[in-house]
Amino acid sequence: MDDDLPRPKGDAASALAKESLDPYSQDELGERIAQLEAEIARITAHRDKVAAHRSAADALFKPRTS
Repeated sequence: MDDDLPRPKGDAASALAKESLDPYSQDELGERIAQLEAEIARITAHRDKVAAHRSAADALFKPRTS
């Protein structure tokens, strides 16, 4: 599977976006926001790690110009 392609619309983020927030209290919404912010930080760190790995691989295998 090509990691650069968008995920199908049935992924977890799409399911979260469709969920009704009406049943949640203010405290529960605050907790949910904190969890989502932590997940965003985790994904951002992983994206940065993958980008650094890709850059290193590109630099290693880049054709040399004379």
